[in-house]
Amino acid sequence: MPNQTAPASKTLDDEVLYDSRDRIATITLNRPDRLNTISRPMLEQLGQLLLQADADPDVRVVVLTGSGRAFCAGLDMTAATRGEGIGAQNDADSVRTTLDLKTAPPTILFDMEKPTICALNGSAAGYGMDIALGCDIRIMAAGAKFAAAFVKRGVVPESGGTWFLPRMIGWAKAAELVFTGRTLSAQQSLELGLTNEVVPDDDLTSRAQAVAAEIAANAPLAVQAAKRMMRSGLSENFGDHVHHVFLQLLPLFRTADFREGMASFLEKRPPDFKGR
Repeated sequence: MPNQTAPASKTLDDEVLYDSRDRIATITLNRPDRLNTISRPMLEQLGQLLLQADADPDVRVVVLTGSGRAFCAGLDMTAATRGEGIGAQNDADSVRTTLDLKTAPPTILFDMEKPTICALNGSAAGYGMDIALGCDIRIMAAGAKFAAAFVKRGVVPESGGTWFLPRMIGWAKAAELVFTGRTLSAQQSLELGLTNEVVPDDDLTSRAQAVAAEIAANAPLAVQAAKRMMRSGLSENFGDHVHHVFLQLLPLFRTADFREGMASFLEKRPPDFKGR
């Protein structure tokens, strides 16, 4: 039976919304009047909530989306031009020679055990595009866009884009997109392989939740192990990878969920996975 616990919702200064129900955590960027541009508090809140969702045993899937007409228009450039917000320097920053990015949302997204779905309700530009690329699955509203406008602002894809794009669409297409700073429609993004599917704007939320529910119905330990192995496989040769997959498989054989999966198959009924 699906988890029927009451929804848990909260806000952190209203810049990021968090809702958890039916094993799905939905995190919503919530600065619609600023096209969900990322402020320093918003960045910290987003990181905290991603970590919270990943640590919550009742959460099996995370959906990341935005409020209003944009998913995320990048960093808050208005604050940056005033010498405030992200990118602003102070006396302590001026002498730093290293950066600690362990708690930055792109790093957290990459390291998360739980599957992540980005529901792109509108344009994703700059940092917003990198955050979307960092999710495991992307579903775009028909009116949404990817704007790879980094070089048009004098910067680079600083939060994962230069790592993700060549792997997703190949070197030549990634180079063309990054060097020109082009904007892609949802349909162009689908054709390039940057999104899993495009749906009518009004259907985005229901479709993202339906995909999340389909994932959440599966054995969570197996789903998380599969994600772990896919991530490791990005930097391993085949022989090492197969060995590591076997080491992941052995403890799964000892779980109650494995026994439930086999029993439900033989009994021709839906499985009821407990995550243990």
